[in-house]
Amino acid sequence: MRPLSWSRRLSAAQKLGLGLEPLVRSPFVHELRFTPLQKMKIAFMTFPLFPVRLIFAAFMMLLAWPFAFLASVGRTEKDLEPLSWWRWILDILLKVIMRAMWFAGGFHWITVKGRRALPAEAPILTLAPHSSYFDAIPVTMTMASIVMKEESRSIPVWGTLINYIWPVFVSRSDQNSRRKTVEEIKRRAHSSGKWPQVVIFPEGTCTNRSCLITFKPGAFIPGVPVQPVVLRYPNTVDTITWTWQGPGALNILWLTLCQFHNFVEIEFLPIYIPSEEEKKNPTLYATNVRCLMAKALGVPVTDLTFEDCQLALAKGELHLPSNTSFLEFAKLIKSIGLIPEKLGKDLDKYSESAKKRRGERITLREFAIYLDVPVSETLEHLFALFHESEDNTIDLREYVIALSVVCRPAKTLETIQLAFKMYQSEQDRAIAQEDFTCILKTALGISDLNVSDLFRAIDEKKKRQITYADFYKFAKLHPDFAEEYLSPIQMGFGSCPTTTSAPTTNGLCTDFSPDIEKYNEGFLQKKWN
Repeated sequence: MRPLSWSRRLSAAQKLGLGLEPLVRSPFVHELRFTPLQKMKIAFMTFPLFPVRLIFAAFMMLLAWPFAFLASVGRTEKDLEPLSWWRWILDILLKVIMRAMWFAGGFHWITVKGRRALPAEAPILTLAPHSSYFDAIPVTMTMASIVMKEESRSIPVWGTLINYIWPVFVSRSDQNSRRKTVEEIKRRAHSSGKWPQVVIFPEGTCTNRSCLITFKPGAFIPGVPVQPVVLRYPNTVDTITWTWQGPGALNILWLTLCQFHNFVEIEFLPIYIPSEEEKKNPTLYATNVRCLMAKALGVPVTDLTFEDCQLALAKGELHLPSNTSFLEFAKLIKSIGLIPEKLGKDLDKYSESAKKRRGERITLREFAIYLDVPVSETLEHLFALFHESEDNTIDLREYVIALSVVCRPAKTLETIQLAFKMYQSEQDRAIAQEDFTCILKTALGISDLNVSDLFRAIDEKKKRQITYADFYKFAKLHPDFAEEYLSPIQMGFGSCPTTTSAPTTNGLCTDFSPDIEKYNEGFLQKKWN
């Protein structure tokens, strides 16, 4: 009897309460659709309203610059002086000017719920969900410090405004920057309210607000009370969201300024005081605060991170279609206690071990020994992704290929080369079409794929086998070969033809799987804080 497909396994596991969370739509994709009437409104508002609002908002920012500059004169980054009367006046003026700037952008009134805690009560504010550069609204209202890239201080006008609110700068060129940033946050957090509150977006990247992704522990390492702050944009049309795939920054600015009014809600939740266990375990602290904020927002949580965003959207050197079914694979890897970033350093060792087996199939217990982890339900789910045979065995080479994709999503050439080394014969270092099919299906995460046309195109000498050098040469001459030669029939996790050297794997179909043509259109890369 043929085993259940992965999607049915997942559904059954959830019904049995095995701990797999329900899948949600990708938080890194934002699609905008307008009705004909909405398009007419945007067209009508573009000419009389958009330029006026843009000019006025820019004027307000320029007006704020001299006040921010004066307030920053003579200050040092490490020592906080008592707020003098004239700096207090400048602070009020800057808040008024910033509020006028947002008013010019259509944020005529801003709904604020709850009470903002004092710095001595909660030295850190955690804001979520982070979905747009318009999330700067609560920052300008509170004038709290934020964590910013070091490069931001050199941006004309904007750099001066940022510098005014005592930011914590992070340097990409300094290898110890992350440690120094955490130490600075801890120093301010334990100052008994002498320093302004620090605003942190713990998600670390922008999402579409459909869920809360994994919180980074930076805000929770100090072990001090935090005040969660949730953001809502209850607009009929979401022109606010600026995430990895969707409208670009300029489009978002244009569409938002063309709306007559933009709603935004800022809710200050009660102060969260960590337990002793949470103080010792920042990850647990972050998880509990995330659950609290998700409940307030009425959205699910998902164990996705910024690194998963890169995996979901990266095409790599070959411009291959992205397939986010690998997100589920990555999540299972992490759930059994393995860290993809560390595993990536030992890929050659794993591939060499798998190569020596020459397609020899292993059992679940042997797989556990190979990974050096105990047998568990989560490991069974991971194992199930790669088998669909009655003997319940898998080919390790397929696991190593999938692991390579997760560890280095943008380096598809390196993954393909590693796969060739595992499948090629020792004599001529070549592989047959069956092996090539298995490699591509696993590397692309596509369960049913016709590669015969591509294989014939590469095999110019009709030898019925190809080397990695043949593939590399062809890929360089035809960088868009995926669109021309590959015919995906079903999205899922690679299923290989059943042969002695290329066993059948189980398909993984998840709600994250995007349409392949949509990802062939590319995605927007942007800067993030």
